[in-house]
Amino acid sequence: MQQPFLEVTFHKGRPLAAYLYLPRTPRDRSARTQLAAPGLVVDFNRTGKPIGVEITDPELVSLAALNRVLRKLGATAIKRTEFAPLRASAA
Repeated sequence: MQQPFLEVTFHKGRPLAAYLYLPRTPRDRSARTQLAAPGLVVDFNRTGKPIGVEITDPELVSLAALNRVLRKLGATAIKRTEFAPLRASAA
């Protein structure tokens, strides 16, 4: 997978969690996690490459906070349109 994409999990019509998949190879698996900011947990593969960001509290996390974490990881920031499904579901 070369492009990041956001997957949202719902429970009773409300967002329970979300996961931003970062570019990775099909063999990449999470070997370590790290709390990056309130509501954001980063998954790293065995070589230390970030492969995804779990959004554990969708109503708490803003696009700006997510993009700050992505910049710290050296990943491309996501656009408002890519984040919009999470915001629409939290409304």
